[in-house]
Amino acid sequence: MRNEINRSNNNPVITSYLLCAVGFVGIGGLHRLYNGKILTGFLWLFSGGLFGVGQFVDLFLIPRMVEEYEQQLRAKAGVSPFGVPLHQPVVATSTYRPNGNQLMVKLIEAAEKNGGSLTVTQGVKATGVGFAEVEKSLKEMFKSGYVRIDNDPITGAVTYHFHEL
Repeated sequence: MRNEINRSNNNPVITSYLLCAVGFVGIGGLHRLYNGKILTGFLWLFSGGLFGVGQFVDLFLIPRMVEEYEQQLRAKAGVSPFGVPLHQPVVATSTYRPNGNQLMVKLIEAAEKNGGSLTVTQGVKATGVGFAEVEKSLKEMFKSGYVRIDNDPITGAVTYHFHEL
């Protein structure tokens, strides 16, 4: 748990690179230990970073190594990659429950107000329906070819783009 707290207070990629740099002066593998790769971390530690070769190759692998470990920590904490708590009960905000077609119309209206794109969270906010139902409806529209799926380049959120809007 302590490692999770320290990771949130700094940039783990920079920390990993700094720990990797220490390997070039004799103590290899600290960056691997920091990113939860215990077995290979000790292997690097006792072999001088696989005789320097592994240490050098890791310079290119560190960003992905950090990303994987961050995902593991989030999953362990019960949080999605986007920071949304997992396994939380969905609480209805109203007693109104649109049927499938009504929900799709509401989602299309929300996407139209949003410039032709919509995330699941925006769909939930616009319709008052739970995450699972909104996501199911958007996926149905995707399967039918009415929308395409992409990730927001800044937040990484899954975004549904409506071609015709």
